[in-house]
Amino acid sequence: MPKFNELVESSAGSKLLLQGNGAFALGVIHAGYHAADGYPGTPSTEVIDKYLSQVQDSIRVGWSVSEAVAVGVGVGHAVAGHDTVVTMKIPGVFQAADVITTAAFYTTEMGALVFYAATDYVPSSTQHVIDARYFFAAARLPVLEPRNHQDMYDMAWIASDLSRQCKTPVVIAASGVLAHSDGLVVLKPRRTVTPRPIPPDLRQLMTMPSIARSNYNKVIQERMPALRTWVEQDPSGLVRETAGSDKWGIILCGESEIIVAEALHLVGVRPSLLSLAVANPLPQVRILEFARKVNGKLFVIEDGDRFLEEKIRALGIPVIGKEEQSIITDWNPELVLEFFARHVPLSYHTNKKTLAMKPVSRPPAICPGCPYRAFALAVSQLKKQQKIYAAFGDIGCSTLLHFLNALDTVLCMGASESMRQGFVMSRPEMAGQVISIIGDSCECHSGLDATRNAVFRNTPGVKIVLDNSVTAMTGGQPAPSSPTNLAGQPHKFLLQRAVEAEGCRTVTLDAYDLKEVEKALKEALELATQGQFSVLILQGLCMQQVDSKKKLRQIEHNYEKCKKCSRCNICPGIEADDSKTPHFTNLCAYCGSRTPVCKQRCPFGAIVPVTESEEKKDKPPVLPKVSDAKAGTLRKEALPAALRVAIRGIGGQGNLFFGKVLAEVALRTPYGAMQIVKGDTHGMAQLGGPVISTFGCGQVFSPVFAPASVDVLVVMELSEILRPGFLDLLKPEGTIIVNNFAALPANTRKEDYPKPADIEKELVGYHVIRLDANRIAYELGDKFGKIANVVVVGLLSTITPFNQIPEDIWLSALMTISPNELVKTQNMQAFQRGRQVI
Repeated sequence: MPKFNELVESSAGSKLLLQGNGAFALGVIHAGYHAADGYPGTPSTEVIDKYLSQVQDSIRVGWSVSEAVAVGVGVGHAVAGHDTVVTMKIPGVFQAADVITTAAFYTTEMGALVFYAATDYVPSSTQHVIDARYFFAAARLPVLEPRNHQDMYDMAWIASDLSRQCKTPVVIAASGVLAHSDGLVVLKPRRTVTPRPIPPDLRQLMTMPSIARSNYNKVIQERMPALRTWVEQDPSGLVRETAGSDKWGIILCGESEIIVAEALHLVGVRPSLLSLAVANPLPQVRILEFARKVNGKLFVIEDGDRFLEEKIRALGIPVIGKEEQSIITDWNPELVLEFFARHVPLSYHTNKKTLAMKPVSRPPAICPGCPYRAFALAVSQLKKQQKIYAAFGDIGCSTLLHFLNALDTVLCMGASESMRQGFVMSRPEMAGQVISIIGDSCECHSGLDATRNAVFRNTPGVKIVLDNSVTAMTGGQPAPSSPTNLAGQPHKFLLQRAVEAEGCRTVTLDAYDLKEVEKALKEALELATQGQFSVLILQGLCMQQVDSKKKLRQIEHNYEKCKKCSRCNICPGIEADDSKTPHFTNLCAYCGSRTPVCKQRCPFGAIVPVTESEEKKDKPPVLPKVSDAKAGTLRKEALPAALRVAIRGIGGQGNLFFGKVLAEVALRTPYGAMQIVKGDTHGMAQLGGPVISTFGCGQVFSPVFAPASVDVLVVMELSEILRPGFLDLLKPEGTIIVNNFAALPANTRKEDYPKPADIEKELVGYHVIRLDANRIAYELGDKFGKIANVVVVGLLSTITPFNQIPEDIWLSALMTISPNELVKTQNMQAFQRGRQVI
């Protein structure tokens, strides 16, 4: 697939399949922005991390230490005359609230200032579901809500133009569904924007109370009327009205447009629609005119709270929205249809399958080999011994220590230590029984303030900084604790020195040295009882940043010495069989070539260096080279109106790969001129948790599918087929592909995992095709099972209706996304083996 710097050079009129974040990033470049800043936060991270960082010759871009700092940097860029975007997730909006609300009332002429705030109303990786539109409206900020992937691209133009025209920051509240799904986008001609001159007098930006009042008055009396006129005139197509044949109507806002379109298409109804891509200010005249045209009931569908509904009711329009006690914050097609069916005649009936079995609990987990594991074991042991009462936690990968009984609470980023301090101030006798935990990037973000506060307030206790040198949870972005910044430049910040400078006792440790970690923690707890405050910095590189060669296992079990005590069974890299005999799995990362924690835990010396015979057994065979396949041609008449597939698995199985292959396949067919969508689970769920990926092409609208609309369900992990609502997605004549692979979640007993025979009973009456893709991958020399998904893709290509697409098109697509000759060879062989399953 083309790299982002290549996509930037695409000509106007080109149609590209882009992730929502990628579409917005491309819009930023094509609209002529000069600068971008932000702080990593799912689902907004990729705008900078995956895309804008790749074109630093076209835009000044960087990560700041926090959202508040990033907004301040963005304001500075705008004051310098440069069009600027600042990216963040919704909790980051509130972290930066002071800066945002103050900048909102600047009224001087400057460069455009755009806040890209990605919402997460599920939530998938956010600690709350607050609807920030109320906050933005209170700050008198215009709020744009993209409806689809084309809007995600176009919003970059609209927002920057509006910002300059009305002298206001502009918010783009992008749905996480759009940010992390893909759709087709048509490109505009790229433009160049000349930076505005520096203001002659920066004293206009002073915010003393009298000036603040003057700015507020100006915003209310001048800016807001100008914004209302702009939205009513709608030069950018933010308001779209569609007349329907049914008497009732719907007012939609943002991404709910594609969700409703997916639902209505399924049942064949055509109400009148008023689709809004702007939430503040609302086009009141347009809404009133639309309401007068609708003779029947008028509904409001919006994600989040009832912001839109409340504004429309204030106009005197009797609309029907979510019920008073509704907990719906993110609509899906099924919820939409159930909602409408309660109010209007609708031929919608679902035969939901009631499963006798429940899916296994599968919380996200830290990676195999993670440097946090030794510390988690030490804390868990001290908690069992009642020497630690509680561990106050923070946001990030460290949050996952909760599932290892090593972390109890999470408030927000940077708050773990301040929360501990408040507890100890009220319960001083427990200073040596509680700890706080934070990651290095979070300590740099806002945690250092609490470190300073502990010293300032003379609050004894223990704070642990887990330093893996990156912002790990969001994909490994550079933090001040990293050796270089986003531009690859070295810097002089050292976390250890920064903590020491606060005036506290500071101890730096090797995170993989289990005995030293235990010793240092016990010592710090003892000193806390004597009134001392200690910070322990545990250093160990994030496994995702470690060279893959260092993660090749070099140890094995000596079963003559092994006593089956289970002390080594602490990580997904090891599992025990029915006789409690431990075995290394293909997930073992060898602790990144540091001293393996499992080996340190073994009291019998039963984990030893791998033997020569073991090395030979695991060595993959040399594979022959293959040449790229060439795509064929296919007539539209030979294809069904739409294709849909949904894939269930667990984080780390490569579910995203399916969407990449299927998208490339669809682009080589007539579907490329219609619509292509794909959606994926991102965030914490990727770390060993349940994930779902979807793909659709043709007459499709949304990456979120309705029941009974999917042609094929793919199950990459056996028990994941039991997830609520998954089987309901399948068409009556659809097919289920089941990969015979089971992964036991952390802290789960084998007897609690669903029995395969019982799962088989749940699938009686379905058309099921079973295979062991992981075994086939292993036979092809892939001991990690990375090409198991390619095997399944091969099988999928032989199943109706996907078998109507010729094999050479599948091969051409597969070769396109294979990065080198070795991977092409492995993928080719895996694909062919998959096609031989039936």
